[in-house]
Amino acid sequence: MEKGTIGVQMMMLKGEVQKHGIYAVMGRLAELGFHAVEVSQLDMTADNVAQLQRGQRDFGVRVAAMSCGLEDLSPEYKYPGDTLKNDFDKIVADCHAVDCPILRIGMLPMSYAASPERMLEMTALLESYAVRLKEHGIDLYYHAHTFEFYRWQGKTVLEQMRDRTQAMGFELDSHWMWRGGVDPAEFVGRFAGRVRAIHLKDYRIGLVADPAGYKPGFDIFGSIEQFAEVGEGVLDMPAVIRAGLAAGSEFFFIEQDRTYGRDVYESLRLSRDNLIRMGYESWL
Repeated sequence: MEKGTIGVQMMMLKGEVQKHGIYAVMGRLAELGFHAVEVSQLDMTADNVAQLQRGQRDFGVRVAAMSCGLEDLSPEYKYPGDTLKNDFDKIVADCHAVDCPILRIGMLPMSYAASPERMLEMTALLESYAVRLKEHGIDLYYHAHTFEFYRWQGKTVLEQMRDRTQAMGFELDSHWMWRGGVDPAEFVGRFAGRVRAIHLKDYRIGLVADPAGYKPGFDIFGSIEQFAEVGEGVLDMPAVIRAGLAAGSEFFFIEQDRTYGRDVYESLRLSRDNLIRMGYESWL
């Protein structure tokens, strides 16, 4: 069968990067069998870019996607990293330095989350950047959480973002699709040709950490929804992967926002082993 590439979202490893550096972390990932990464929540200093170059050369770990912001979070709060508004030329240069084909917006600025109209204003701005980036050989992708599954005028805002764009792609996430109220495998198919990258993240229900501390009115239900290692939750991950492949996805990044006390490398090992059992060993 045709196959994609399973990699790792490096947001999971920002603590390890702070301790040991990107190069060392890429070496650990190669030891675990991973050969593609998506870089996120890491400052693209000259040293970090150089470490990514060395990691690609020495360990064969491809930088398949990099991340940036759209603009500062607000007039008072600067985005913690490079933004398309402030650092366009630097971002392009960094992508070219590591031969990275995909640039992603990891999350919308909160100022755009207040209404569908504001999210669609943001969409027009992103599309203009996507057109400019294509001139440099880079595809701009937008990563959705749950805000974008708000239903407005008969469909989700995310689908309306799709309908209003041509150059921009969409990075869908199995966990956030489920929490957004859609069937992940079915929904991916609605974005065929626009989903080079997908996040593999499972979903599970945990338990109340401190039942004795419960007080009436406390949101105990939201607090027990958890991110899970691939294969350790309730989602049909092979169905998501098959749907992604059919829709044109090339990269499938394991991401887990929280590991709940488990060592991050152990979480990645567990996801890897489950994916191998599902039949995806050759995708690593």
